[in-house]
Amino acid sequence: MFRIEETDENNFDLHLSPEEQDLLARLGDQLRDLLLQGDSDALVRLFPPAYTQDEEKEAEFRKLMRDDLLAGKLNAIEVVEQTAAAQSVTAEQLHAWMTAINDLRLVLGTVLDVTEDMDDVPANDPRAEQFALYGYLSSLLAEIVEALGGW
Repeated sequence: MFRIEETDENNFDLHLSPEEQDLLARLGDQLRDLLLQGDSDALVRLFPPAYTQDEEKEAEFRKLMRDDLLAGKLNAIEVVEQTAAAQSVTAEQLHAWMTAINDLRLVLGTVLDVTEDMDDVPANDPRAEQFALYGYLSSLLAEIVEALGGW
């Protein structure tokens, strides 16, 4: 059974365990704290530079856009927290889930320095649990993208 299933044109059923619901709400809270702290190396993939060759243009872009980008990310987290225990969500809410889950995945991937050519992480690696979480978020994101594919 899939964790996310389209029920009609604009609605999706969620089949998440209470543990998954709690985990997503807690991760959202942690991501919000990190976003509000500001300049963390873990956030680099969430706010990539627009002008890598021109520092002045990059500073202006960040001045103009960062608050809007941040607001969108915080809104997506809020939607996930408000609907994590729901039995169903709208397509708009599931889009917010996609944003928040992807942001969580990108931050964790940055912290873990995930690359495409990585070997499997041994079970005794101290980061094994974090890599398992990264895998879970990747799987959940794939299901969201698949569910939204027809929308």
